[in-house]
Amino acid sequence: MITPGFNLPCRYVIHTVGPVVEGKLTREHERLLASCYRACLDLAAEKGLGSIAFCCISTGVFRFPKERAAEIAVETVRAWRREKQSGMEVVFNVHSRENEALYRRLLG
Repeated sequence: MITPGFNLPCRYVIHTVGPVVEGKLTREHERLLASCYRACLDLAAEKGLGSIAFCCISTGVFRFPKERAAEIAVETVRAWRREKQSGMEVVFNVHSRENEALYRRLLG
């Protein structure tokens, strides 16, 4: 779902609900998380947006393991950009040094 950004420093906010991990991480959890990223990218492209910023979807209270979530996020965005031949700017907005280190390592 997309809504106006109102008082935020952006035109829109794209809302997504990531998977909740209760117990062992499964391939289905991984598939669902990748689907969240793809759906957001598709919606941003449909609206003609030139950039999108992602938080670390599902890694807080939804308990998705941070390292695997970061791998899925980076892999999914790279694959989507290749497939769509898109120059959309993608920013990963992280709020901890741990997550920053993960994304820096994955993004090279």
